[in-house]
Amino acid sequence: MEVTAALTDHLAHLSRLHFSNEEKQEIQKDLEKMVAFVETLAQVDTSGVEPLMHIGQSVNVLRADEVQGSISQEQALRNASGTGTAFFQVPKVIRK
Repeated sequence: MEVTAALTDHLAHLSRLHFSNEEKQEIQKDLEKMVAFVETLAQVDTSGVEPLMHIGQSVNVLRADEVQGSISQEQALRNASGTGTAFFQVPKVIRK
């Protein structure tokens, strides 16, 4: 696969990124190296190799789902910079 300037521009557009001409050339070279590496991996003979689902032998090792004690609401709100009667107050992040 050839990494062209048009492909680099298209990927930048999809990523909503803007690059200078020098940056585009550098990114194009990096992409060419990545594609060459993946093409090299595609040539590796993997016949006779079983698919690997998990690196370790253990599957779905989870902690027991048990109710444990926690801190009280007053303790949780004690060090908060802004609080209401029973909640944290934070700056508004969504504007209409």
